[in-house]
Amino acid sequence: MKHAGRPQTGEYASYYQRYVDLATENDIVAALDAQSHETATLLGGISEQQAAHRYELGKWSVKQIVGHMTDGERIFAYRALCIARGDTTPLPGFEQDPYVATAASDDRPIADLAEEFATVRKANVMMMRALPEEAWSRVGTASDNQITVRALAFIMLGHERHHVRVLRERYLGAPSSPRTA
Repeated sequence: MKHAGRPQTGEYASYYQRYVDLATENDIVAALDAQSHETATLLGGISEQQAAHRYELGKWSVKQIVGHMTDGERIFAYRALCIARGDTTPLPGFEQDPYVATAASDDRPIADLAEEFATVRKANVMMMRALPEEAWSRVGTASDNQITVRALAFIMLGHERHHVRVLRERYLGAPSSPRTA
C-alpha cells in the first residue's frame, strides 16, 4: 500500500475538522491498526459497573459510546468502500442519536461490544491496506458533502480518538495521552 497522504481542507465537510485534527500520523493505516490495540486494552479494563456509568443525566453510557464508535466505524468504512470502488451514488447522512437509542448496547456485555469494535476495525484496516494508490483520492458524496477516501480514514482515526478521550476524562477519571488531548 502506498501512503494515502493527509487530506486537504475541501476534501471533507468542515464539521469533520476536529476529527482530522486529532489524526496526526502520516501512515493512516498503521495508525488505525495501532489505535485498535490501544482501545482494546482500554476497554478490556472496564468493568460492567463502569460500562453502565453515565457521567451526567442524559449522556450516553460507556457501552453506548462503544456501540456508537462501532456504528460510526462501519458507516465511515462503507462510505470509503463505495467511493474507493468508484461508486458515485450519493450516500446518506448518519444521525447518531437514533442509532444509539435503538442499538440496545446497554443490554450487552462490555466485552462483546469491545470485541465487535475490534473485529470491525480489523476488517477495515485490511480493506484499506489493499486499496490501490489512486483510490485514496477518489471523491464521493456523503451527507450532501464531497469527501475523499483518505479523509474518511483520517476521520475514522480522529472519531475514535475523540471518544476514547471522552471515556478517559469523563467516565474513567484518567488523564488523556498527548495524542488524544
